[in-house]
Amino acid sequence: MPFTFEKLQIPDVRLIKPQVHGDDRGFFLETYKRSAFAAEGLADGFVQINHSRSAAGVLRGLHYQKLPRAQAKLVMVSSGAIFDVAVDIRVGSPTYGAWVGETLSSRNHYMLYVPPGFAHGFCVLSESADVIYQVTDEYSPDHDRGILWNDPEIGIVWPIREPVLSAKDADQPRIRDADNNFVYTQPQGQ
Repeated sequence: MPFTFEKLQIPDVRLIKPQVHGDDRGFFLETYKRSAFAAEGLADGFVQINHSRSAAGVLRGLHYQKLPRAQAKLVMVSSGAIFDVAVDIRVGSPTYGAWVGETLSSRNHYMLYVPPGFAHGFCVLSESADVIYQVTDEYSPDHDRGILWNDPEIGIVWPIREPVLSAKDADQPRIRDADNNFVYTQPQGQ
């Protein structure tokens, strides 16, 4: 199996550890394999790949797209290190408002799978970081939304004290006031 899929404290979010084949020339790894992801019940059908570069201390998020243009995301770092966060915003979910965070880096090669119904954000831990993420729907400005990065109701413990924010991210609403149309549906068989 080219990946190890770890369920986090919010089981719908997965930490993915690829099998890395390395030697003195460098390394090779698979970043996505449809059959492996399907076997885990994870969405496929990625239709857009995004690449961002951010300087030390930059925090981007917390972002999501509303239904019907919701996105699953597969996030990886090609250079540097980030603290990557997913927040459950599915109304009625047993983990509504809860968050999970993992360090992703070009050294550990870890990836984070963020399903629809979650807000996503990250902060840069290195001098700079290149983040690449695949999404299951194209960017839609009409459905683009966000939540305040430091909403006390969520209580994310960011590993940086004074992040560099965009004006947009500094002015997002709290989770209680967010424009959010995600509703939790219990998985079948539970």
